[in-house]
Amino acid sequence: MFTQESFKVFDITGLDERMEAIREKIQPIFKELDERIKKELEKELNETLFIHLAQHRRRSVYPPANTWSALSNNKRGYKMTPHFQLGIWPEYVFMYLSIIDQPPKKEQMADLLLQNSLLLTQLPVDTVMNTDHTKDNYEYIAQANVKQALERLKNVKKGELQVGRIITRDSELWQEPEQALEYMLATYRCLVPCYQLLQF
Repeated sequence: MFTQESFKVFDITGLDERMEAIREKIQPIFKELDERIKKELEKELNETLFIHLAQHRRRSVYPPANTWSALSNNKRGYKMTPHFQLGIWPEYVFMYLSIIDQPPKKEQMADLLLQNSLLLTQLPVDTVMNTDHTKDNYEYIAQANVKQALERLKNVKKGELQVGRIITRDSELWQEPEQALEYMLATYRCLVPCYQLLQF
């Protein structure tokens, strides 16, 4: 499970040094948690999921500001379809259903979500959404303009949507790893109807 040491990885300066710490201190946690999450989601979805770890290969100077893993039904990659993400920024861990990096049929996905927006607005009150995966800006869905976010997803080339929940760095959940895992699993279960809607 993530600990305070996990968050401290982002205090490390230098691309190579931070990437080494990500590989040594964060990616093993991703793998362990994703195996548990994968097993749970495969039962819910009745399909095979594949674990992908962000490699940050395009970076040549600046160290990554965050890192993540993905569960996708595509063995070759994850960005071309809606997928589940588990990731960490310096101040929180996130559990998201993600539509990022201009996947095919993005406009149709946005239309489906616009037509079925209750699937989003009726998510738990501590659900958050983010419209740019490169920034750690999120807002709680109760206060968010969901329609505006979905229209942006549809009409803006770089429009994105991530929806799910976060666990902040100072959360007491980290003192109870099994409770933290159950919160993560519950989050992904809540997102299953949205994920299933987007499978076409």
